[in-house]
Amino acid sequence: MSLEAIEAAIPHRDPFLLIDTVVEQDENRIVCRKTLGGDEFWFAGHYPDFPLMPGVLLCEAAMQAGAVLLSSHAGGNGVPVATRMRDVRFKRMVRPGETMTLEVTLDETVSQAFFLTARVTVADELAMRMQFACTLTEVTD
Repeated sequence: MSLEAIEAAIPHRDPFLLIDTVVEQDENRIVCRKTLGGDEFWFAGHYPDFPLMPGVLLCEAAMQAGAVLLSSHAGGNGVPVATRMRDVRFKRMVRPGETMTLEVTLDETVSQAFFLTARVTVADELAMRMQFACTLTEVTD
């Protein structure tokens, strides 16, 4: 999936769009990638002498991948908004120049609530995992 298709699926935009490409997708699973060039705005202040991807942005990147996955379930009727994160585990630092692989699976759907599991890896090493939930929210002007 191209950047244009990602932008058609979710409302996030640069500098806060945290996925570059969709590698795989089916009805209940998506795999995305994001390469960190080192010039992202957060690296300037998040430990300037030892830049790290903030953990909260690892979570956000995974939730954006989940939002792309859920865009096919939403049918154009709203955007997924996070309602819960749990069992968040950070296992590895993510540094400039690295490529993250974000894998999100849809575990369960209850009405307009979606329950998902995310894994972020770098070089086949687990960087972060979590479970999260989203609900569809109507977009209004």
